[in-house]
Amino acid sequence: MRFMILIKADADTEAGVLPSEQLLTEMGAYNEALVNAGVMVAGEGLHPSSRGVRVRFAGGRTAVIDGPFTETKELLAGFWLWNVESKEEAIEWLKRCPNPTSADAEVELREAGCASGLEGVSPQAAPTSAAGAKRYMVLIKSDRDMEAGVNPGNERLAAMARRNEEAVQDGTLLLADGLKPSSNGARVRFSGSTRSVVDGPFAETKELIAGFWLIQAASMADAIEWVKRYPYPRDRDAQYEIEIRPVFAAEDFGDVITPELREQEERLRARATELNLAATRS
Repeated sequence: MRFMILIKADADTEAGVLPSEQLLTEMGAYNEALVNAGVMVAGEGLHPSSRGVRVRFAGGRTAVIDGPFTETKELLAGFWLWNVESKEEAIEWLKRCPNPTSADAEVELREAGCASGLEGVSPQAAPTSAAGAKRYMVLIKSDRDMEAGVNPGNERLAAMARRNEEAVQDGTLLLADGLKPSSNGARVRFSGSTRSVVDGPFAETKELIAGFWLIQAASMADAIEWVKRYPYPRDRDAQYEIEIRPVFAAEDFGDVITPELREQEERLRARATELNLAATRS
């Protein structure tokens, strides 16, 4: 089973405060344990929403809204994608995680996989990142139908599958999947050394995530154009919202990330890809 682990933002991450060297070291050790256990599929940090945009579709029209966005508690600061045997195993791994943000943090755990059966895109399916390309996380917001697992129809699913395949072949799409309704998920709350678990479903439907794409593009403008052309699971006249956030690269951390931590990150990325490729072939 695959689970997406959604790390919620806080005031510091939204203000662009970089994690301390101590937290990066602790997270490096934690990520190494995830990779060695064959759990880690992917993981990325996201720049603050002030550097992101939302593309809103309504009544056949498209509007682009620049960040920042005010609902800090529902914004994301990063994510992991894990491969585990069960939801319970994923929760146990989460309980071992260093507190990823502030003194009181919340991390959401959602089962990956489109409820309607659209196949996701694994990281090993993507070519090597193009020179100069930047990575962007594209998040589709949920709605009542998505939370209920309503099937958008075979024609729409086929169009999405074709677009995903085209985007993999042209080097744009690096990773993608849908997320099952929040009734299958959970949230782990961090308060000091205490970890508490709250099972879904969650009420704030408009701020839940229904699926994601990790893409690479030359600029935010190019990422926006890709988003505008995608055949989403709703009609053009329906109202829905897509959020685009730039993904952190190692160089964005400046002097906070030491040469040793940078080498560790590169090694873990390579090892995770190698293990995922072997698992796919077996």
